[in-house]
Amino acid sequence: MISRRIIRTKVLQVLYAYYSSEEKSLNNTEKELFFCIHKTYDLYHYLLALVIDIADYAEGRIEIKKNKHQPTHDDLHPNTKFVSNLFIQQLRVNRQLQAYLNQTKLSWVNHPELIKELYLIMIESEIYSEYVNSETRSFIDDRKFVEKIFNKIFLVSEELYEVLEEQSIYWNDDIEFVISIITKTIKKFNEFSDSDQRLMPMYKDDEDRVFAKDLFRKSILNHDELHALIKVHSSNWDVERIAFMDILMMQLAITEFLYFPSIPTKVTMNEYIELSKYYSTEKSRNFINGILDKTLKDLKKEGKINKAGRGLVGES
Repeated sequence: MISRRIIRTKVLQVLYAYYSSEEKSLNNTEKELFFCIHKTYDLYHYLLALVIDIADYAEGRIEIKKNKHQPTHDDLHPNTKFVSNLFIQQLRVNRQLQAYLNQTKLSWVNHPELIKELYLIMIESEIYSEYVNSETRSFIDDRKFVEKIFNKIFLVSEELYEVLEEQSIYWNDDIEFVISIITKTIKKFNEFSDSDQRLMPMYKDDEDRVFAKDLFRKSILNHDELHALIKVHSSNWDVERIAFMDILMMQLAITEFLYFPSIPTKVTMNEYIELSKYYSTEKSRNFINGILDKTLKDLKKEGKINKAGRGLVGES
């Protein structure tokens, strides 16, 4: 589930914290790296639970209206399409989701106002109106509607962002990515999925976990060499005046050039240029691209780029 782009982002963030701290503990900062990666996985389960809680709230409102002193015809004959959503029913009984929520104690119980607000936004939306008023009913329709809840309501909800930011400093940067993974998860369910339907694993494979650890450690342990390369290839600039975050991104990119033989240099370049869109200005982005390009050309001339593996012919 945790993509390498997210891993690179997390390593960049903890690297910034490491160099900004007076107490530079490699082990403690590495623990922080894996903690914040784990928090992204928490958010994945937490948001899946949110749609269940909204359905529970909707069901509660239906019961309240039915039990009014003088219920209307609509109160007694409500549209239950959402509360009986077939995909949400599958989430309710999903063993992996429920076990994770129980183990981590993740719950929306302390945020009833958010649940209510998201519910009200949902029922006033066009997507809700189309869904509940459609004459057809299928698992595919139910599943598509839940996808829309995540992408058209949760993803743009300022209220949700505020609540998540209060709970964890790690989550706001992760919401868009996590919802994209939830969308992929939803598509894996079908009408025959049972309580054992698997959710996304934290890492695609063990190589990704090793990648996170090695990228962090190698960038620090080889700091002097990496910093010297940046200084040489930015000779027209005062290194001390280059934005610190820009230096860190270049440091990580050059680390991948030199110490990760299975990662194509083109992939590394593209990933850190993409990352710079979020953590640098447009001028910085062009600057980073230029410095990395010059550094890579010189490293290749010196025979220091040694790439091996499928699809890497011609990299050296």
